[in-house]
Amino acid sequence: MFDRKKASVLVSLMVCLVVASVPTLAHHGTNISYDRTVTVTVEGVVTGFRYINPHPPIFVDVTGESGKVTNWTLETGPTPYTLALRGWNKSRSEEALMPGTVVTVTMSPSRAGTPVGLLRSIVNEEGEAIFGENRTR
Repeated sequence: MFDRKKASVLVSLMVCLVVASVPTLAHHGTNISYDRTVTVTVEGVVTGFRYINPHPPIFVDVTGESGKVTNWTLETGPTPYTLALRGWNKSRSEEALMPGTVVTVTMSPSRAGTPVGLLRSIVNEEGEAIFGENRTR
């Protein structure tokens, strides 16, 4: 017959599954946050890089035509684990993106109009693709 205890456990499990899945669905808002139909390329100087989860940020100072410096925050698509699989472990990435490194960055800009973008590629002064869509490895 009807067992209230089993029904209660089943309902509790279903609620837990629904609640646990909400953050997973909310995490990947890349297409909402960034306009991937637009590509912006800028030259600037790396001011910082953090090899952290979930997506390592790169900070780049870009000097505009008026001389105003804007600090851009660039989100990398890959996680540190994925970067490591591609040969960009923490020490190699931090060395390639040391503060003061001049880079050319191609990104999809923020839909909000803020100086934030989704990294598509990053190239140093020597023309070496560091990582992104045009990476060398």
